[in-house]
Amino acid sequence: QVQLVESGGGLVQAGGSLRLSCAASGSIFSINTMGWYRQAPGKERELVASITTGGNTNYADSVKGRFTISRDSAKKTVYLQMNSLKPEDTAVYYCKMGIRSWSGAMDYWGKGTLVTVSS
Repeated sequence: QVQLVESGGGLVQAGGSLRLSCAASGSIFSINTMGWYRQAPGKERELVASITTGGNTNYADSVKGRFTISRDSAKKTVYLQMNSLKPEDTAVYYCKMGIRSWSGAMDYWGKGTLVTVSS
Protein backbone atom coordinates (compact mmCIF):
# COMPACT_ATOMS: atom_id res chain seq x y z
CA GLN A 1 0.00 0.00 0.00
CA VAL A 2 1.50 3.32 -1.10
CA GLN A 3 1.27 6.19 1.36
CA LEU A 4 2.41 9.80 1.29
CA VAL A 5 2.99 11.61 4.56
CA GLU A 6 3.56 15.36 4.76
CA SER A 7 5.26 17.20 7.61
CA GLY A 8 6.58 20.65 8.45
CA GLY A 9 3.43 22.74 8.52
CA GLY A 10 2.61 25.13 11.33
CA LEU A 11 2.06 28.70 12.37
CA VAL A 12 4.51 31.37 11.25
CA GLN A 13 4.53 35.15 11.11
CA ALA A 14 4.49 37.00 7.82
CA GLY A 15 7.98 37.17 6.37
CA GLY A 16 8.98 33.91 8.00
CA SER A 17 9.95 30.56 6.51
CA LEU A 18 8.82 26.96 6.65
CA ARG A 19 10.05 23.77 5.02
CA LEU A 20 7.56 21.09 4.08
CA SER A 21 8.50 17.48 3.46
CA CYS A 22 6.55 14.63 1.91
CA ALA A 23 7.80 11.06 2.02
CA ALA A 24 6.38 8.12 0.09
CA SER A 25 6.38 4.59 1.39
CA GLY A 26 5.22 1.17 0.22
CA SER A 27 6.04 -1.14 -2.65
CA ILE A 28 7.11 1.52 -5.13
CA PHE A 29 8.78 0.76 -8.44
CA SER A 30 9.33 4.34 -9.57
CA ILE A 31 8.16 7.91 -8.97
CA ASN A 32 7.61 10.37 -11.78
CA THR A 33 6.61 13.98 -11.18
CA MET A 34 6.30 15.21 -7.61
CA GLY A 35 4.31 18.28 -6.69
CA TRP A 36 2.82 20.47 -4.01
CA TYR A 37 -0.71 21.83 -4.10
CA ARG A 38 -2.62 23.98 -1.65
CA GLN A 39 -6.20 24.69 -0.80
CA ALA A 40 -7.25 27.79 1.10
CA PRO A 41 -10.65 28.02 2.83
CA GLY A 42 -13.40 28.52 0.28
CA LYS A 43 -11.05 28.12 -2.66
CA GLU A 44 -10.19 25.36 -5.08
CA ARG A 45 -7.02 23.34 -4.78
CA GLU A 46 -4.22 24.86 -6.86
CA LEU A 47 -0.77 23.83 -8.02
CA VAL A 48 2.04 25.46 -6.06
CA ALA A 49 5.08 23.78 -7.58
CA SER A 50 6.14 20.60 -9.33
CA ILE A 51 9.40 18.85 -10.19
CA THR A 52 10.10 16.15 -12.74
CA THR A 53 12.53 13.26 -12.49
CA GLY A 54 14.98 15.34 -14.49
CA GLY A 55 14.74 18.24 -12.07
CA ASN A 56 12.64 20.54 -14.21
CA THR A 57 10.49 22.75 -12.01
CA ASN A 58 7.28 24.66 -12.43
CA TYR A 59 5.88 27.28 -10.04
CA ALA A 60 2.67 29.19 -9.61
CA ASP A 61 3.22 32.87 -10.37
CA SER A 62 2.20 33.77 -6.83
CA VAL A 63 5.13 31.87 -5.28
CA LYS A 64 7.91 32.40 -7.83
CA GLY A 65 11.04 33.74 -6.18
CA ARG A 66 9.82 32.80 -2.70
CA PHE A 67 9.27 29.02 -2.79
CA THR A 68 11.69 26.31 -3.91
CA ILE A 69 10.77 22.72 -4.64
CA SER A 70 13.34 19.94 -4.53
CA ARG A 71 13.40 16.17 -4.42
CA ASP A 72 15.50 13.32 -3.11
CA SER A 73 14.49 10.41 -5.30
CA ALA A 74 16.52 7.89 -3.29
CA LYS A 75 14.53 8.87 -0.19
CA LYS A 76 11.26 9.09 -2.16
CA THR A 77 10.82 12.56 -0.69
CA VAL A 78 9.85 15.97 -2.02
CA TYR A 79 10.48 19.25 -0.21
CA LEU A 80 9.04 22.74 -0.39
CA GLN A 81 11.12 25.55 1.05
CA MET A 82 8.83 28.53 1.65
CA ASN A 83 10.40 31.91 2.34
CA SER A 84 8.94 35.40 2.72
CA LEU A 85 5.61 33.90 3.64
CA LYS A 86 2.49 36.01 3.30
CA PRO A 87 -0.93 35.69 4.98
CA GLU A 88 -2.37 34.69 1.59
CA ASP A 89 -0.14 31.59 1.65
CA THR A 90 -2.31 30.23 4.46
CA ALA A 91 -3.75 26.92 3.28
CA VAL A 92 -3.62 23.17 3.63
CA TYR A 93 -0.68 21.97 1.56
CA TYR A 94 -0.87 18.60 -0.16
CA CYS A 95 1.83 16.64 -1.95
CA LYS A 96 1.13 14.55 -5.02
CA MET A 97 3.33 11.97 -6.72
CA GLY A 98 2.98 9.98 -9.88
CA ILE A 99 3.90 6.50 -8.69
CA ARG A 100 4.27 3.14 -10.38
CA SER A 101 3.66 0.23 -8.02
CA TRP A 102 2.09 -3.21 -8.04
CA SER A 103 -1.24 -1.37 -8.53
CA GLY A 104 -0.03 0.20 -11.76
CA ALA A 105 0.74 3.83 -12.49
CA MET A 106 -1.38 6.41 -10.71
CA ASP A 107 -1.30 9.64 -8.77
CA TYR A 108 -1.18 9.51 -4.98
CA TRP A 109 -1.99 12.31 -2.57
CA GLY A 110 -0.96 13.01 0.98
CA LYS A 111 -3.53 13.98 3.61
CA GLY A 112 -2.23 17.52 3.86
CA THR A 113 -0.43 19.75 6.33
CA LEU A 114 -1.76 23.10 7.51
CA VAL A 115 0.28 26.25 7.02
CA THR A 116 -0.96 29.36 8.78
CA VAL A 117 0.73 32.71 8.20
CA SER A 118 -0.21 35.48 10.61
CA SER A 119 0.01 39.16 9.74
